[in-house]
Amino acid sequence: MLYLLAEWLNFEGIFNLVRYQTFRAGATLMTALVIGLVIGPRFIDMLRVRQGKGQPIREDGPQSHLAKRGTPTMGGLMILISLSLAVLIWMDLRNPFIWAVLAVTLGFGLIGFLDDYDKVTKSSHKGVSARVRLLMEFAVAGVASYLAVSQINTFLYVPFFNNLGLEMGLFYYVFAAIVIVGAGNAVNLTDGLDGLATMPVIIAAGTFALISYLVGRVDFSSYLGIPHVPGAGELAIFCAAIMGAGLAFLWFNAPPAAVFMGDTGSLALGGALGAVAVSTHHEIVLAVVGGLFVFEALSVIIQVFWFKRTGKRVFRMAPIHHHFEQLGWSESKVVIRFWIVAIVLALMGLATLKLR
Repeated sequence: MLYLLAEWLNFEGIFNLVRYQTFRAGATLMTALVIGLVIGPRFIDMLRVRQGKGQPIREDGPQSHLAKRGTPTMGGLMILISLSLAVLIWMDLRNPFIWAVLAVTLGFGLIGFLDDYDKVTKSSHKGVSARVRLLMEFAVAGVASYLAVSQINTFLYVPFFNNLGLEMGLFYYVFAAIVIVGAGNAVNLTDGLDGLATMPVIIAAGTFALISYLVGRVDFSSYLGIPHVPGAGELAIFCAAIMGAGLAFLWFNAPPAAVFMGDTGSLALGGALGAVAVSTHHEIVLAVVGGLFVFEALSVIIQVFWFKRTGKRVFRMAPIHHHFEQLGWSESKVVIRFWIVAIVLALMGLATLKLR
């Protein structure tokens, strides 16, 4: 909205700052952060009153988690509200990539909300069936993939090589939807400890804010040998909104958490990262930057597959963060060490921009 106003005023005076994506990215981060911090306390009180017993805690999970009973969930709504308002204020709303990513963020957020609502009202950790949820996720991801891919080509670009792309044709739309759904569920599986998913999402969003900006600039993309996507620079502002909203939520989610983001937040944030990766042609780099989420998802897949085949477990408990808890690591130690891993993986992902 402010961008369109500044354009109408011909970017004169102080409004000239709005012309620069870097300024709007910083302003969006701060806007989302302030909104989140302001609405947080009352929002959490409202959730606590309405939910009563809060998020159901699994009886077969780590016993230390039983002390978290009564903590409200659906805190992801705080993230979505602060993120959406910041985006609407600062972004160029004519950019098609924005609506593709917003469609995933809000669509996945709605799916997660329905799942959380089902869990809270039924006092069960099961929620919406996996088949129904995946069907809804692919429907949303399919629409977003069409919006995003119709603005770019259907090449899958390979890191470490200068503009090497594999033409995938119509299958690229399917691939894009798989990336978005996979990212959403991977972050969802990671969200099992206080602050565990939030900070890696912020780190990944910061990384893709830089990637989006570089991809959107023809001079930088040409120099680095990465695909140039006109208009993708606006996604740097969206990533900044994720960072601001995430930092505000982390203020209340830091151990011991006053609120959980629930599937409402984790699905939305993961899907948003997947949509940004597709829009910037950096899907493979997302697997590196978000490697922590990949490991978490793989640990569940491996555990389920091996248990069904042999009746034995590879890990003491899955997802893998629970495995380390069972080894005797404290929750805070697991969280902080996983944050360090996320930072290292983000740096590795950024390294792919130059190693071509």
